Amino acid sequence: MASSSSSSSSDNTKLVVTAVGAALAGASISLAISQFLFGKRRRSDHDHNHGYDSSTFYNPSSTRSLMRESRTSYIFEDGKGEAAGSNSIVFPHNHEEKMRRLVAARAAIEEDNSLPRQSVTVRVPATSANMGPGYDTIGMAVDLWSEVTVERSDTFEITAEGDGADKMPTDESNYMVVGVKAAFQAANKPMPTLKYHVVSRIPFARGLGSSSAGIVAGIIAGLILAGHRLPCWGSEALLQIAAGIEGHPDNVAPAIYGGIQVGIHNGTRWMTERVPCPAGLQLVMFIPDFIGKTSDARGVLQPTITRTDAAFNIGRASWLVLALCLGNLDNLKWAVQDKMHQPQRAKALYKYLYPMVQAAEDAGATCAYLSGAGPTVMAITGGASGDIFAQRTKERSDLAVAKAMMRAAADFGMRGKLVVTSVSNEGARVVKVEPPFSSGDITYRDNI
Repeated sequence: MASSSSSSSSDNTKLVVTAVGAALAGASISLAISQFLFGKRRRSDHDHNHGYDSSTFYNPSSTRSLMRESRTSYIFEDGKGEAAGSNSIVFPHNHEEKMRRLVAARAAIEEDNSLPRQSVTVRVPATSANMGPGYDTIGMAVDLWSEVTVERSDTFEITAEGDGADKMPTDESNYMVVGVKAAFQAANKPMPTLKYHVVSRIPFARGLGSSSAGIVAGIIAGLILAGHRLPCWGSEALLQIAAGIEGHPDNVAPAIYGGIQVGIHNGTRWMTERVPCPAGLQLVMFIPDFIGKTSDARGVLQPTITRTDAAFNIGRASWLVLALCLGNLDNLKWAVQDKMHQPQRAKALYKYLYPMVQAAEDAGATCAYLSGAGPTVMAITGGASGDIFAQRTKERSDLAVAKAMMRAAADFGMRGKLVVTSVSNEGARVVKVEPPFSSGDITYRDNI
């Protein structure tokens, strides 16, 4: 029995060794075939490209370069070269790389032009920048909208109605015109004579992104009129133009894409990503009846900060994004604190800021902060569900917070208005165009 058992064990060992050897041999053959095919494809790609360098970049700040080029649209690459090539591994979270590969046939140029239009109306949201510590980086789209109509005309004209219409520039310095001009430059087409009409519901120069709204609406309108389209995935060309004009992405990014956005410049181009927005948020805004100039608000800031203050803001900005991702509204109170701009602006310009923030939080707000460069104070509350006018008031705190903010304003002898709204998950969009995009076979939203 012992001899039989030993023989059986020896046979099993031989079988295992044979199986392992066969597996290794198969793996070696597979690897050799893969390397052969990979090298063949690389040579084929090289022959097909004829030496074309797809890492050529375009600087959006140089309109001269744009006009010299005969190309009609630009993709702003990251400059990763071979690392971003088609042979690199794509992970599930690499959304931009997936889309970039889907449109790889366009390389760095997209020639997807459409019919030029006679007129277009663009709807664009207000935005609240900084959100406390995210100076020039974090911004939120607000459900408060303006509409810009641009049409071809024999004479240049800007007309406006609504909030701040009497203070709006009516010459080519208007950011709408600047945006339209940039769009036609991107399309490499001459800009025609146009007339503009604005229905303004975004308070002018109150820290709610009225300038960015004009820029974004102008760019989109100009692209539609020129019959030109820009690439988005892997380049965000519209963002490059808008942020190039504005100088930072915290307003223009949410104006374009909606929601809460975190934007950076990676050394080559602007990038932005959406941060999750917890359900049930409401925005309670105290909007003073005086304007706040961004130049004045930036003028009170020092050119440098201490390492301690920098660490404070890094921590708070991280805490803000984490609180939003987790839906932990209780942490927002600490997350919107900062030492880079709010204390300085409160001391020099808006002495009511911190008393009003405290009053809002005492009344039930999850947090409150200076919106953009001010003078508007933004409070955030939770608890909304469905249409708020069909919901019991005691389930929410927006009304109590609004009254508390008004009382704080009265203590400082200030006049203004309270607006209660919500975060907008949608950014700017075309709402009317002539001739329309919809046809007998395809109907777009709102029959555009």
